[in-house]
Amino acid sequence: MPTLATRLRGDEVVITGWSGIPDALTVEVMAAQAYDAITLDMQHGGHHEDSVVRSIPAIRQAERHAVVRVPVGRWDMASRALDFGAEAVIAPMVNSVADAQSFAAATNYPPLGQRSWGPTFALPRLRMTAASYLPEANAETVSFAMIETRAALESLDGILATPGIDAVFVGPSDFSIAWTDGAKLDPTLEDMMAAVGDVAARARAAGKFAGIYIMEPSMMGRFVQMGFRFFALGNEQNLMKLGAEALLKAAKSSI
Repeated sequence: MPTLATRLRGDEVVITGWSGIPDALTVEVMAAQAYDAITLDMQHGGHHEDSVVRSIPAIRQAERHAVVRVPVGRWDMASRALDFGAEAVIAPMVNSVADAQSFAAATNYPPLGQRSWGPTFALPRLRMTAASYLPEANAETVSFAMIETRAALESLDGILATPGIDAVFVGPSDFSIAWTDGAKLDPTLEDMMAAVGDVAARARAAGKFAGIYIMEPSMMGRFVQMGFRFFALGNEQNLMKLGAEALLKAAKSSI
């Protein structure tokens, strides 16, 4: 199947499911759904190194793209996620050019970065050899820097200009907290939408990709028009809630 990077370069809309339950069997069920990718969340979700290394095969088996969101500042885990077979890494709270440089160094091989060689798990999972993986890795893995704060917004042009940063990913919940100086949590806040759209526009102008977490599905079309192409939609709790509500409503309405 084409890589995630190839699909994004082709301007495709890519939707990822969001997994926070650190269990490979649950991830397998998620990957069986009609998502394009599955993101394993180590920041706010329960995923850890062991669950990530064991969950990626289920994602690959379902022919989905494996993405990992690492904890804040865990550049070492960014490298490990790629060594485990992830195609992309999302790094939260990239608030400065220095943060972006550290992240890019961890996710790219020399001369672009400082990633150490050792994709022991990745090679068989990606069905590649060392000879084919090395020359393609920097171009075919995607490093998403999360834009969630006013500091990140102020540093956006420098972050986008950082070699090895392929994309930005807006976290609208934290962005809304920052935008209102801590007064409100509202990922659909209308007052910040111009700034959110500006992030996508500036990313595309810099030749980079833009992603965002979707809290309200009906807003996805609007975000596509802004220039976003990578979307996170629905975690396990949300999917279970919606599924249970639909089943119970249908059953009870028949009585």
